Amino acid sequence: MAALPLDGVRVLLGVTGGIAAYKAADLVRRLRDAGAEVRVVMTEGATQFVTPLTFQALSGNPVRTTLWDSSAEAAMGHIELARWADEVLVAPASADALARFAVGRADDLLATLVLATAAPVTVVPAMNRQMWAHAATQANVALLRQRGVRVLGPASGGQACGEVGDGRMLEPADIIAAVAVGRGPKTLEGLRILVSAGPTFEDIDPVRYIGNRSSGRMGFAIAEAAAAHGADTSLVAGPVALPTPPGVSRRNVRSAREMHDAVLAAAPVHDIYIAAAAVGDFRPEVVSASKLKKSGEPIRLDLVQNPDILADVASLDAPPFLVGFAAETDELERYARGKLERKKLDMIAANQVGNDLGFECAENALLLIWADGSEQLERADKRVIAAALLDRVAARYRASSKARRA
Repeated sequence: MAALPLDGVRVLLGVTGGIAAYKAADLVRRLRDAGAEVRVVMTEGATQFVTPLTFQALSGNPVRTTLWDSSAEAAMGHIELARWADEVLVAPASADALARFAVGRADDLLATLVLATAAPVTVVPAMNRQMWAHAATQANVALLRQRGVRVLGPASGGQACGEVGDGRMLEPADIIAAVAVGRGPKTLEGLRILVSAGPTFEDIDPVRYIGNRSSGRMGFAIAEAAAAHGADTSLVAGPVALPTPPGVSRRNVRSAREMHDAVLAAAPVHDIYIAAAAVGDFRPEVVSASKLKKSGEPIRLDLVQNPDILADVASLDAPPFLVGFAAETDELERYARGKLERKKLDMIAANQVGNDLGFECAENALLLIWADGSEQLERADKRVIAAALLDRVAARYRASSKARRA
């Protein structure tokens, strides 16, 4: 019988106030189905949406709602809970909870546990899209990430307030899959993985450039998953405002030629190269030294091709295992298979762009293709997709002739 993804893991689930608290009930059930032992701590606000009795029935354990429980605190119960947990998971995490965690408040049980635990802490934001986009929330999230807190989501879509945008809590199945990544088997231990991510910018003049809509989130999720799978992971990142994943070595570049040079220098000492970056195919032939002025006349830009990074890595004497990406708007499989063969890749991950997939969103879906097979990874949060992709890459690499020539 296959091991459950969270078999024996002690999960302390924090539930904060918000309409998404109802999803936490399903999350408890799914955590237990995944093999976890679950204890629940609720904020006072959370109890206005779902009763503690609901979580007690689903978890099989008493629910704590206050720091001032005299019977539990007689034995320093909040410290015991903090020590008990293998994983602290806050879902949903409201804007208020994120702010309080960021400044280190300890005025309720959940905030105190977040401070007192040595276990990994994961937060799953859920709030109105304007609250999520607010500079204060973004600053709090950035600070938590710097301190090692993992942030999952939010997803994009319709919200209880009637608005549409980023701020939805991830679905329970996606949360469990993402949490399991860091606790699963180290399928890439002993391997060196190189990932390229994000867009490239090609300057027109000192203030303008040609770029694309890549956020870099897919590539960063892949680098994070690679490190979680035990790989020695290097990341070459285009111009994006994303934090470096834990355990990942990062080099920043701007243009396609800079990315080309960085990847070609690193590729020979890596076992696997995953080319998730959306590299610009063209650049201006001439870059103006001063800002171009409007004259009322059309301005002509002559474009020349950028170097082909994947093709040049494939032409090395001993290339790493190569995983390319193909972002297409139509005829996805046909174009991807052509690229797989033309560039001599070991695997290609094809993704449809548009319709809230691929660029500028938190979710993706991939069609994985190799010489004699394929597999569809259904739409999910990019962290979940990245973990599934790395599982398949590990299996294909181990079966390949490139699996350790050293």
